[in-house]
Amino acid sequence: MRISFSKTDLVDSGSVLSIAAISRRTFRRGLSAVIALALLMGFAGMTTAQGTPVSGEEIPANLVPPAGTVLLFELHARGVQIYACESKPDDATAYVWTFKAPEADLFNGRGELVGRHFAGPTWQGYDGSAVVGAVLERADSPDTGAIPWLLLEATDHEGNGAFSTITHVQRLATVGGTAPAEGCDAEHAGDEVREPYEATYAFYYPSAPETPGPATPVA
Repeated sequence: MRISFSKTDLVDSGSVLSIAAISRRTFRRGLSAVIALALLMGFAGMTTAQGTPVSGEEIPANLVPPAGTVLLFELHARGVQIYACESKPDDATAYVWTFKAPEADLFNGRGELVGRHFAGPTWQGYDGSAVVGAVLERADSPDTGAIPWLLLEATDHEGNGAFSTITHVQRLATVGGTAPAEGCDAEHAGDEVREPYEATYAFYYPSAPETPGPATPVA
């Protein structure tokens, strides 16, 4: 039997190569994102079966992210909270330690350095991605000498890595970081202090949409 092909049956070889090249690039980008996330989490500090933080602390109700989000990963922060001695906005003769910014390293569940936390507040991974947040809610820490726990909402993103899809961030399990109780007056105006702190940051992203059930037959 002889099988013949017309010209219309043939696909231009250049098009095939272009499609293959695009597919390879798409695969590489996707694979890179998966690898970046795996390295960031260190295969630890992941979600529990219920999609809740694994920090072991009970989360106050006002710090629970909205429905439609799930926990993606957690990171441990170790660094400082920076305060400056400034006059009060409503009383120029009174001075108070005013929060300026955090500076901290971020570690995955295996203790590997995977990113940093700084003014914004911003969380940035070494994969080039970052998320900036704004405080929605706060709650006192169970540790009376520690900075509050927070719920933040993402306001900006950078890059295409692990932080690029984050919608909400919790600051939990805080240790230290509070402003000094004294030492801020006119003589020390402009001075800065760096108070050591640690915390767990839990990062959330959108959950998968519910799969619609089978359509009901119409008579």
